[in-house]
Amino acid sequence: MASKTLQRLMDVAPRGQPLDPEMLRDCGISAQQTTYLVNAGWLQRLSKGAYLLTGDTPTRDGILAYLSRRIPGLHVGGRTALDWQGVRHNVSFRERVVLWADRPYVMPDWVGEHMPYTLQTTRLFDANLPAGTGLSPLPNRDPSLVVAEPERALLELASDVGKRRAKGQSLEEAMSIAASLRNLRPKVLDTLLSHCTRVKVVKLVRDLGEASGFAWGKDLQRHVDRLGAGRRWTSSRKDGPRFTLKA
Repeated sequence: MASKTLQRLMDVAPRGQPLDPEMLRDCGISAQQTTYLVNAGWLQRLSKGAYLLTGDTPTRDGILAYLSRRIPGLHVGGRTALDWQGVRHNVSFRERVVLWADRPYVMPDWVGEHMPYTLQTTRLFDANLPAGTGLSPLPNRDPSLVVAEPERALLELASDVGKRRAKGQSLEEAMSIAASLRNLRPKVLDTLLSHCTRVKVVKLVRDLGEASGFAWGKDLQRHVDRLGAGRRWTSSRKDGPRFTLKA
């Protein structure tokens, strides 16, 4: 019985992806059998509710697939989403994966050990924007790995500008990245900006668009006016660079 259970698990378990209890049940492994496999050394327990075949190592995509089952609204966003879609700027070794989610989540330690990351939970849009707008899986990748499309990733990138110096996005780098976004879709960007509630994000996207000289960067002032014409925005963080966005 034990050998059949183990063989069934090895046949169906995705390599590099931590397994939660629901996935184990889908593989026909009960809680009692899970405990047996851990005690027998066939499964390793990474943390509560996370298991891995002994000898296997969590991969980036495997970790993200596991987390997507546990964190509402999780997606790859901002600079990482743009990088994965071919827009690269100063990519460093073991780049931090920029994650966005609907609410905070306490990551187990093993996630950071295998995948440097940041998790952002700022709400950028009003409740009228349909869920999943500007999010989609990438071709030839796990469909559970949802990634921000370039237009949404730009707004997330703008949101990150000026935050904590060690993990935030610099204004100079954001400008360089925006200068590479020739093919943004104006209608998609317009929809996202129409529902964006963050003054800083809307103003910064306007400025990045104007500086880029591309078609998508034209006529964005109306989105700023919607949130309140004549209001300047100034970064006030003591631990980050200070900058001001015009009215």
